[in-house]
Amino acid sequence: MSYLLRSDPVSRIHPEPQPVDDIDHFDLLPDSLLLLIFDKVADVKDLGRCCLVSRRFHSLVPLVENVLVRVDCVISDDDSSSSSAEDDRRFSLNTASISDAAAGGSFSALFRLVFAPIFKPFQALGQFLGPRHSSSSLDDEADQSGVTHHSPTQVLKNFAEIRFLRIELPTGELGIEDGILLKWRADFGSTLDNCMILGASSVTTTTNLDSPLPDDDDNGNIPESFYTNGGLKLRVVWTISSLIAASARHYLLQPIITEHKTLDRLVLSDADGQGVLSMNREQLEELRVTPLSASSASKRTLVPALNMRLWYAPQLDLPDGTVLKGATLVAIRPSESKKEVCDASWLSDAFEEPFGTAARMLIKRRTYCLEMNSF
Repeated sequence: MSYLLRSDPVSRIHPEPQPVDDIDHFDLLPDSLLLLIFDKVADVKDLGRCCLVSRRFHSLVPLVENVLVRVDCVISDDDSSSSSAEDDRRFSLNTASISDAAAGGSFSALFRLVFAPIFKPFQALGQFLGPRHSSSSLDDEADQSGVTHHSPTQVLKNFAEIRFLRIELPTGELGIEDGILLKWRADFGSTLDNCMILGASSVTTTTNLDSPLPDDDDNGNIPESFYTNGGLKLRVVWTISSLIAASARHYLLQPIITEHKTLDRLVLSDADGQGVLSMNREQLEELRVTPLSASSASKRTLVPALNMRLWYAPQLDLPDGTVLKGATLVAIRPSESKKEVCDASWLSDAFEEPFGTAARMLIKRRTYCLEMNSF
């Protein structure tokens, strides 16, 4: 018996793929495109993970221009021993679990920022950003508890091209009761350039569009009860507290600003949306040239003598249905500033909606002038 072996025509039409060497498709992308991708990633935790992917990623991450640092919790200096390095007393970066970190204390306290548990990604990031100081008492304590601390100055140390740096705190520094609105925005150079504070004793939302609006027969005047029932005193406390919080944040940023001369913009905010400190390139350069004046009473930037403008409305009904009771807007500039305090352009754009609309409505009302001494 004989057999005739014939080739399978299907195999000729659809031949089996020949084995080829593994190709890393990212190697086909130019460095410039990868850097654009890393700029979109921004988050320093995710960039730490990217460092583990390849040596190429490891070498490109320090060249990103857009960096975001999110903070998990804030503890004051009183909660742990002090470090021998000034930067380590200001911030610390955690690469292991911290379950019992207490929240921050008073505004005048110098905060230490403790970052999220990232384990290997942040360990890799910490390695390429430089070793920590093992001689400090803080590091000794960290070793015993299994927690490794790094300051943001250390973490950002080898980022050579940062142009836009964002740091986000887990919460605002001001302990505000539920239902109360308090938002502030401040611009700094070597000292305070301007600050805007928006507050309300209560915030509610109405869905009944047919409900009658309050009679607006006050002509923008502040009612007499505002002075007698503690309303004015409360607004003064809000103003001072916001200025202290802003000046404390500004003080902590000095070593980062000094080291990263490529910065075009820096924003320090919080996850609650309570306060935003912003600095543009001119203001950053001003701080490098003119050292800040620190307050003698606490570790924060000295607040100069101020001119303030205040607007008040017993009730403010916004187009989206939000109702602000006891709505107050305070605009602040240093007394020596040549810029107009009541400039509507920077007041109306200070807050996100619907609070930007609230600010624009308030500045149409009667203006009250105040002054405050340096503190």
